[in-house]
This record gives sequence, structure tokens and C-alpha cells, in this order.
Amino acid sequence: MEQLYDKNVNCPLCSTKFFTKQVRTKALRLIKQDKDFMPHYQGENPIKYIVFVCPNCGYAATEEKFDFVYGWEKEKILKEVSSKWRKRSYGGIRTLDEAIDTCKLALYVGQLLEESKLYLGSIALNTAWLYRLKEDKDEERRFLNIARKLYEEAYYKEDLLGSNMDEFKLAYLIGELNRRLGEVENAIKWFNIVVSKPNSNLNPTVRKLAVEQWRLAKEGWSNECKVL
Repeated sequence: MEQLYDKNVNCPLCSTKFFTKQVRTKALRLIKQDKDFMPHYQGENPIKYIVFVCPNCGYAATEEKFDFVYGWEKEKILKEVSSKWRKRSYGGIRTLDEAIDTCKLALYVGQLLEESKLYLGSIALNTAWLYRLKEDKDEERRFLNIARKLYEEAYYKEDLLGSNMDEFKLAYLIGELNRRLGEVENAIKWFNIVVSKPNSNLNPTVRKLAVEQWRLAKEGWSNECKVL
């Protein structure tokens, strides 16, 4: 069975019909998952294809957001993106660099449209994961840091209802991003938010991860203090 298939898409901005590659769910074979939830698959990784890009006008967003563009948003995209867009297609099999370009474009469009920090954070994190696959540590760190800041804003300011994130999963993820960035004290603080609240038992998988990574961060902190 072919891993990829062509999904037909209709751009809500300029009405251009185009196709974009998607990975068949039945073809996915998970090999492992990193502690910040990055999945590794046998064959093509679907994180390369989460963003849809219109080849005609340059409008870009993830699948769940792509169809919803209204009023001032259209004018904003036409002015800030489409007017400068060099027509090109991302509808084929994407290289890592092409996948990174689509995420950066979606992040820019999302910022223009004042999308939620949670949504923007997820795109920034996906970009960091793509850089991890590319083994570009500097750019991975840069986008992990962008994701961390956006997720922190989301935690304090946004309602997570209706998203695929609860407060414990988000707190854990912020902690793990801090740990990966070497911000051990902050990592421990965020892991503690998960570990210390009794109702985190409602998400036992995340609670277990938080305990494990809290211990790992503590060990790193202790070793660092010994050196100092």
C-alpha cells in the first residue's frame, strides 16, 4: 500500500483547487516517541505534511484551520502574503526543507491572523521537530524556545477547552521544553505543577511522564550544583 495519497483541497481565499500529500493512517508504523511528543515513524513522517499551502495565493494553515478565513483576515493575507507570493506548489513529496518552509509560512500567517498562542505554539514545535529530523540543533533550539514562550502564554491566558491539550499536558510539555533548553530550574517548576496536583491523575500517562522527567531534571540540577 502506498504511504502517501493526494488530498484535494479548495483554497477559501482565492478558490484555487489543488492537491496536497497526506500519509495514510493505516500505513503509519510508530517506531518511538520523544519525551516532547515528537513521533518517529517507519517511512514518511506525517509531521512533514500538517500544513496546507495554496500554490496560487500562498495562504497556509494546518488542516483544521485551513477552511476558515473571514472578512479582514482575507484582506490581511492578500496584502501581506499574496501580494509578495511567488507561485509554487508544495503538493508533492516534501523534503525536510520544504516542510520547514510550509511551517514557517503557516506560523507567519497565523501571527497575521492573531491565532491562539496554543495553535502557534504547535506549529513552532512542529518546526523544531523537523529541524531535529534534519539534525540542525541550533534551529531546533530556536524553535523550541519560540514554542515554549507561546505555550507559556497559552497556559496563563487561554482557555484550552475544545483543544487536544489539557492543563497538565501543557504544563508537562512546557517543562520538557525548558529541560531540553537547559532551563532546569524552570523545568522542575513546571513538572511540579503536574506532579503536585491530585487531579492530574485524570491524565495518568502525562503524570507518569512528568514524574520521570522531574527526576531526570532533578538529577541534572544536582550534578550542575556539584560542579559549581
